[in-house]
Amino acid sequence: MAIKLSKETRQALIASVKRFFAEDMEDEIGDLKASLVLDFCVQEIGPSIYNQAIADAQAHMQEKVTDLDETCFEPEFTYWRR
Repeated sequence: MAIKLSKETRQALIASVKRFFAEDMEDEIGDLKASLVLDFCVQEIGPSIYNQAIADAQAHMQEKVTDLDETCFEPEFTYWRR
């Protein structure tokens, strides 16, 4: 599965890459180079970040499911215990 970015997100990220190079690397790059850097990051780094996010979400959901029996429990057959 390829990570797809909206046009607006892609444009914002390209601007961010260009700013990073200008401010932190002291090197001006154009839209094409920034786009290539972004494509590399999305293809090479993106899946690792995505997979970790999914693993974190699964762990969080598993924890919530495990807590269901404690947080969502009503005693049964209590009518005659009044």
